[in-house]
Amino acid sequence: MEPSQGNTKTPSFPDSTIPVDSDGRATVFRPFSLSSPHSRAFHLAWLSLFSCFFSTFSIPPLVPVISSDLNLSASTVSAAGIASFAGSIFSRLAMGPLCDLIGPRTSSAILSFLTAPVILSASLVSSPTSFILVRFFVGFSLANFVANQYWMSSMFSGNVIGLANGVSAGWANVGAGISQLLMPLIYSTIAEFSPRTVAWRVSFVFPAIFQVTTAVLVLLYGQDTPNGNRKNSNQNKIINPEEEVLVVGEEERSSFVEILIGGLGNYRAWILALLYGYSYGVELTTDNVIAGYFYERFGVNLEAAGTIAASFGISNIASRPAGGMISDALGKRFGMRGRLWGLWVVQSVAGLLCVLLGRVNSLWGSIAVMWVFSVFVQAASGLVFGVVPFVSTRSLGVVAGITGSGGTVGAVVTQFLLFSGDGVRKQRSISLMGLMTFVFSLSVTSIYFPQWGGMCCGPSEEEDLSRRLLVEDEEEDDKVTSGRLRPVC
Repeated sequence: MEPSQGNTKTPSFPDSTIPVDSDGRATVFRPFSLSSPHSRAFHLAWLSLFSCFFSTFSIPPLVPVISSDLNLSASTVSAAGIASFAGSIFSRLAMGPLCDLIGPRTSSAILSFLTAPVILSASLVSSPTSFILVRFFVGFSLANFVANQYWMSSMFSGNVIGLANGVSAGWANVGAGISQLLMPLIYSTIAEFSPRTVAWRVSFVFPAIFQVTTAVLVLLYGQDTPNGNRKNSNQNKIINPEEEVLVVGEEERSSFVEILIGGLGNYRAWILALLYGYSYGVELTTDNVIAGYFYERFGVNLEAAGTIAASFGISNIASRPAGGMISDALGKRFGMRGRLWGLWVVQSVAGLLCVLLGRVNSLWGSIAVMWVFSVFVQAASGLVFGVVPFVSTRSLGVVAGITGSGGTVGAVVTQFLLFSGDGVRKQRSISLMGLMTFVFSLSVTSIYFPQWGGMCCGPSEEEDLSRRLLVEDEEEDDKVTSGRLRPVC
C-alpha cells in the first residue's frame, strides 16, 4: 500500500485556477500554463536550473580549444572535470537545509547570483590551476537542483509529484545538451571577428548573463509555497508530498538540528544517494566525456562531436519526465513496491546499454546505442526522485540534498576511477561504468518502508486504514495532528 492524496477540496483556496488539495498544492500538473503560482514556480524552477546546467557544461565542448591555448594535459582536463562535480557535492548538501530555513526561491536565486561571476571568470583562466579552480566553483551552481525538487514538492500534491519532479529536472537537464550544442557555435561565430585565443574567452559572457537573468526572474515572480513566500507564510507547516498530513506550527516544529539529524540518520536517503550516483552521476560523467569520446575515437570535428553530445543531454526533455510518470503510474497501481521495481528495472537496463556503448565500433551504431542509453539512464533519475518524497516528512530538504549530492559523488568517483590520468581508453571505461551501474542498482532491494513494504515484501504488519495516517517514519508519529490515507492498489 502507498498513500495517495484523498482530499481535493479547497476551502482555503476558493480562487484557485486549478484543482488543489486542502494545503493548496496542485493535484494536476499543467506544464504549459502560467495561470497559477504552481505553474509559475515550475517554469521558474526549471529555467533557473537550466541556466546552471548551461553554465556548468559550457566549458567541456570548448576544452579542445582551451587545452590547445593553455597547453593543458589530459590529466589536467580530467582533474578539472572531477573538480566540477566535487564542488556540487558540498553545495548540494548545504542547499537542502538552506531550503528548509529560507525557502527554495531565495536559496535558488542566491546560488545563481554567487556562481554567475565564477563562470564569467572562466574568460580569465591562464593556467592549469586556475582552470581547475574555475570548474570547481562553477560546479556549485548544480546545487540549484535541490531547490528545484524541493520547490516542486512544496507546490504539487502526491499524485503528481513524480511527474512534476521529473519534468522540472528533465527540462532543466537539457541545459547540458544545449550548452554542448551552442557553445561551439558561439565560439565559432566570435572567432570570425576576433583571434581564436580571445573568442573562447568572450564566449563565457553569455552563460553568465543568462544565469543572472533567471535569478532575477525567480525573485520577482516566484513564491515558495501556495500560501506565499516562506517568510510571509502564516502557516509554517511541513507537508508530506504523498500524504494529507498536517504538521503543527512554529511552536511545535522540530528544531533545525533535529531536522538535520533526521535526514542524515535515515538509511533510505543514503541508498537513494547511491542509486542516484549511478543514474544521474553516470549521466553527468557521460556529459563530461562523450564529446571527447566521439572526437577522439571516431575522428569527427569539434562541431559534430558537440552536436552528438548535445543529443544525449537534450533527450532529458522527455526521458526524465517519463521516469517520473512511470513512478507515479506504478505507485498508483502497485504502491511503493511498484515504484521500487520500476527503478530497478530501468536502471539495470541503463547499465547494460552503457556496457554496450563502449563495445560498439561503428560511429552510427555508437550514436544509436547512446540515444537509447540516454533515455534509460535519465528515466532512472526521474524514478529515484519519485521515491525521495516518501523518505522523510520533516527532513525533505536534507534528504533531497543527500540524494542530489549522491549524484555528484557518483560522478566524481566514476570520473576518478575510470577516466582520470593519461592514456585512458574511454571505450573500456564506458563499459566498466555500465557494469558498475548494473551492480549498484541492486541496492534498491534494501529499501523498505514499514507501512508500505519494499521490493520483495509487504508492510511489516497489517493495520486498519484508520491507523495508516502515520507519517513515513515511525518516530514522527507524535507530530501528526490530522490526516487520512486511502489505498491506491
